[in-house]
Amino acid sequence: MPPETLTPDRILEATEDVLRRFGPAKATVVDVARALGVSHGSVYRHFPSKAALREAVTERWLDQSHETLSLLARAERPAPERLRGWLAALFAAKRAKAGDDPELFATYMVLAGENSQVVARHIDTLVRQLAQIIQEGVAKGELGLPAGTDPLAAARAAWDATGRFHDPAYAADWGEEGIHPAFEAVCALVLRGLAV
Repeated sequence: MPPETLTPDRILEATEDVLRRFGPAKATVVDVARALGVSHGSVYRHFPSKAALREAVTERWLDQSHETLSLLARAERPAPERLRGWLAALFAAKRAKAGDDPELFATYMVLAGENSQVVARHIDTLVRQLAQIIQEGVAKGELGLPAGTDPLAAARAAWDATGRFHDPAYAADWGEEGIHPAFEAVCALVLRGLAV
């Protein structure tokens, strides 16, 4: 049986495994190549540097939630339901990432700190999804904004207001007993602020 073709996705999957085992300080491109059974030069043909590989892993990890959230943002439901569902899905995804694989989550926190542009693009994508929900809700009369308020600015405010439920700096809080009532209270406040 011929060896499996080396693709960027295979390299990124192997890199995640290596990072999980060794952590970001000790993981090397040689470790990734060894896990794949190839030379490190083969990895460098797809990713020109260790930094590029780490950035790609970070971007892949952050992008995993975009598709699901995008589908929720475009769903055929009233905007208040979409907004609440979108925020709940984001919170659930973040909690799952932190709780299901804490070693990899900690690794990604280090990588995210190194790749601030990747994180900034991720946040921009998510805030634009929120803005889409708000803009469509205002157009349909389901949500309201003060005259002259930009939906993107309102989305940024909603993002900031809900930070405790998606910003990894608060990950230690996500398993606390009262986190769900706190989330519901903040969602209700945001939705009241956007009420018609």
